[in-house]
Amino acid sequence: MNKSTALIASAMMLTSYTAAADTLFGVYAGAQGWDMAAEGSYGYQDEELNYRFEDETQSRFYIALEHPIPVIPNIKIAQSEISTCGFQSSDASSSSSADCSESEIDFNYTDYTLYYEIFDNGLFSFDLGVTAKDFEGDFIASNSFGFNESVDEIIPMLYVAAEVGIPATGLSVFAEGNFLSIDDSTLSDYQVGVAYALIDNMLIDVNLSAGYRVVSLELDDLDDVYADLEFDGAFAGVEVHF
Repeated sequence: MNKSTALIASAMMLTSYTAAADTLFGVYAGAQGWDMAAEGSYGYQDEELNYRFEDETQSRFYIALEHPIPVIPNIKIAQSEISTCGFQSSDASSSSSADCSESEIDFNYTDYTLYYEIFDNGLFSFDLGVTAKDFEGDFIASNSFGFNESVDEIIPMLYVAAEVGIPATGLSVFAEGNFLSIDDSTLSDYQVGVAYALIDNMLIDVNLSAGYRVVSLELDDLDDVYADLEFDGAFAGVEVHF
């Protein structure tokens, strides 16, 4: 074997090893900024009031670990926050959206997700799993009847994610979400968007994304809280794959 042949063979072996390592083990880390609007009502049973809420910018961070062992699920941990305030929508004396004197919602949750890659051929992927949503926060209203309740619950939810690549463009479209409907309570947290591969090589991938996210809470006596709330808006984010 001459030097040129040996060099080509060595390069092919290194490329194959790097590709195999990426297939065997992958870490994904990402961050998002969410331009969130809110609407809806909350309170005690038969005493839910509607509020006008401030638009806020929220954050979301996540990290995921994928591996090739079929019987062991992949894992993803995500941290989100939702914080806003407002006033009762029927209060004619409150003319400014900056009036936060009557209502405050402040909660965060950590999603612990175990999922399997049901299908992944490089252009299309589909993941399915379960999420334990560790949900805690405060619902406060300083109106005629007053309301100050805290929620601290771990809620199991279905996890679904899919992505479709557009060949020769670096672009892909994706959807991801958690869903639960039990008794009279329904919860959903989902997003759809477009991603662009800014950097794509053997060492690191960097993807930019933008889309729309919706969090919907219909709560029936969750820690004495009754609510019908929706938070939605555009988001932008970045993801790094090692």
